[in-house]
Amino acid sequence: MLGLIKKVFGSKNDRFLKQLRPILSTINALEAGLRDKPDDYFPARIAELKELVANGTSLDSLLPETFAMVREAGLRVFNMRHYDVQLIGGCVLHKGMISEMKTGEGKTLVATLPVVLNALTCKGVHVVTVNDYLAKRDAQWMARLYGFLGLTTGVIVHGLTDEERKEAYNADITYGTNNEFGFDYLRDNMKFYKEQLVQRPHNYAIVDEVDSILIDEARTPLIISGASEDSTTLYSHIDNIIPSLKKDVHFTLDEKAKSVGLTDEGVARCESMLNLENLYDAQNITHQHHILQALKAHHIFRRDVDYIVKDGQVVIVDEFTGRLMPGRRFSDGLHQALEAKEGVKVEAENQTLASITFQNYFRMYEKLAGMTGTADTEAVEFGQIYGLEVISIPTNRPMVRLDYPDSIYRTRPEKFNAIVQEIADLHKKGQPVLVGTISIENSELISGMLKKANIPHNVLNAKHHEEEAQIVAEAGQKGHVTIATNMAGRGTDIVLGEGVRELGGLHILGTERHESRRIDNQLRGRAGRQGDPGSSRFFLSLEDDLMRLFGSDRISSLMQKLGMEEGEPIVNNMVSKAIENAQKRVEGHNFEIRKTLLDYDNVMNQQREVIYSLRRSTMMEQDLEPLVQEFLDDIIDELYGEWQTLKTPDDEMAATMIARLDETFNIARVMTMPPVPEAEAVREAVLARLNGLKNEAPEMYTDILRYFLLEELDRCWKEHLLNMDHLRDGIGLRGYGQRDPKQEYKREGFSLFQSMLLRMRENIFKALTRLRIQRAEEQAEEARQREEERLREELRHKEAQKNLSYSAAQAPQQAESKKQPARRDEPKIGRNDPCPCGSGKKYKKCCGVGA
Repeated sequence: MLGLIKKVFGSKNDRFLKQLRPILSTINALEAGLRDKPDDYFPARIAELKELVANGTSLDSLLPETFAMVREAGLRVFNMRHYDVQLIGGCVLHKGMISEMKTGEGKTLVATLPVVLNALTCKGVHVVTVNDYLAKRDAQWMARLYGFLGLTTGVIVHGLTDEERKEAYNADITYGTNNEFGFDYLRDNMKFYKEQLVQRPHNYAIVDEVDSILIDEARTPLIISGASEDSTTLYSHIDNIIPSLKKDVHFTLDEKAKSVGLTDEGVARCESMLNLENLYDAQNITHQHHILQALKAHHIFRRDVDYIVKDGQVVIVDEFTGRLMPGRRFSDGLHQALEAKEGVKVEAENQTLASITFQNYFRMYEKLAGMTGTADTEAVEFGQIYGLEVISIPTNRPMVRLDYPDSIYRTRPEKFNAIVQEIADLHKKGQPVLVGTISIENSELISGMLKKANIPHNVLNAKHHEEEAQIVAEAGQKGHVTIATNMAGRGTDIVLGEGVRELGGLHILGTERHESRRIDNQLRGRAGRQGDPGSSRFFLSLEDDLMRLFGSDRISSLMQKLGMEEGEPIVNNMVSKAIENAQKRVEGHNFEIRKTLLDYDNVMNQQREVIYSLRRSTMMEQDLEPLVQEFLDDIIDELYGEWQTLKTPDDEMAATMIARLDETFNIARVMTMPPVPEAEAVREAVLARLNGLKNEAPEMYTDILRYFLLEELDRCWKEHLLNMDHLRDGIGLRGYGQRDPKQEYKREGFSLFQSMLLRMRENIFKALTRLRIQRAEEQAEEARQREEERLREELRHKEAQKNLSYSAAQAPQQAESKKQPARRDEPKIGRNDPCPCGSGKKYKKCCGVGA
């Protein structure tokens, strides 16, 4: 029935594309009129359109003319004319949707259309890419087109100064990676002066490879952290006991959930080896956490798959792109556990200073759009999390790539032998092959086997990413064999060399299914671009992680029924369907992980928005007195709210209230207590003290307020983030008490946040009411007095040293003189006379001892 309805009325996607036909006709009608215009007409007209937008003209009404101008600019600058399907893609992006376009359809050129249109607002347009290489490449390439139209282009990559970043963000169009945009936002909210801010408000962003950034990387929040003061010795100490713990005896392992747990026997062994009475005692919670993380490091996270060791450091490998992620660290002590496992220096565990998820960062944009070749499988998540609709754009030329069914083997050795044989056959024929792997480990294993078979090839993985552009450029040449991790699946077009089309085009050979169908589709999408011939096939085994964890039992029994021989593959649609179902289960599991992360971060996001909004207004406001008075009223209301509920307060309660008032406002300096003063009297006293500060330093008063407001806000927010981390670490245990951990986190997080806000306000007044303004002249006078006192002390010390040296030098002579009779012409020294050495003592008690 659903198929019949689609045939009659068309799908929702088809109906939307149909609505764009009139716009497409208008753009095409304008093309001829622009062909005769001189080059200088275009920047002048763009400037006029900017003025129209500033005066209230809608972007939608200017879309046909702007798109027609960009198309003409592309023809003049690159000799590349936007196809009609690319114009459709541009319309979809402008409307804040996801444009799903097949590989090779020119997504980079498509983006120029809505980018220029939205740049007319003068509020900035961000084009987000997956890595620095693509950001620089696209920015340099497209800057020529934007420059032709009179627009400026900036690029944000790793290693720029704040001045360079600010200049790039102030350009009409800014290219950069998702990480750089996100971290700049967090860093801006740690700055102290508004002149230091680099980002403008978030206006419009186009996310290239949107599924990679908003889906795959959404499981990893952006975190800026600083080293905590905790010792790192415990990580190495715990690591030493891990080899003695046996699987299924001392601990259990769940590879699907990537979790470990200690058995009763394992708990007892750990207690014995660590000399602990009770591992689950509150004071031993750190040991328990470290043991579990060390077990994960040894039994779940694999070297050259999840991370590599490079230059004495553990470097994370991105599971989706295969790229190294220097500077990024696993959280909760896992990275330190890996460092202890690998025998490299264990760095101090970090404390969170600022964090945000990609979901919440990108939802800040007024309008968000995205491009990818593979979004349809995640359309539900895009709709639920981001409110983004996926529109599939038809290809400019028909897709002719042949996608063969999977070849499935019983064991990994059988599979890899078959892969090498397939590569050898294709190489002999001259057809180029791109071999896709999901880990560095597998790419190097196949490379070793090809070397033994004397088959020349290139390897592209995180260890050799410097040669990426050259390797990718050559991958479509006759006879070339390229082994790549998922790095080659993003933002790279492989152009076929001479004579390759006749051989069948580029062949994609997948060595393993990824957890996500999209990653497999991206690999397939490297072949068959723009109507080129191509083919693809995946080689699998029942020992692959995906098959072993999620689908091998059913498939294994099916293969046994079919009576398979060793080395013989099965090519069966039922098996391929079972594999796809296994992938769907993993995708559903990962979606739940991302959704849970977002649910927890939504609590933090509400708090983050309050703090960052308060911080931004504190930086920007010229007059901070109203804010300070508001804080004062809040504290007094809080203190006296409790006090006024007491009907008959006793002396002890009054003493407590007085102590709190004095601690917070230093009130005893200006008021006589007891009794407890009226709230209004306290308020006036504090304001009088602040007015005194203002009169002492009127030109600096606002800066003084700003300094203490921001200083306390940052300090209390950092402590709050640490408290929220601790709360989240243990909140899952509430589920055992039949309570919803998310609701508990929300309730207790709100309570912690309220306490933090009150503590921040109190600390501000503790500082302000104890502050003493010292003028430069007073400071100089104090410094002069201190210097004089220092010189006097130094002089006294020198005199004492001089007398001591004199006494030591004279002592032998004086001792000798005591042995000889006194000469008649020398005056005799009496026993009670002052000692001639200058000590001030009597002669008999100094040099004349015994005289």
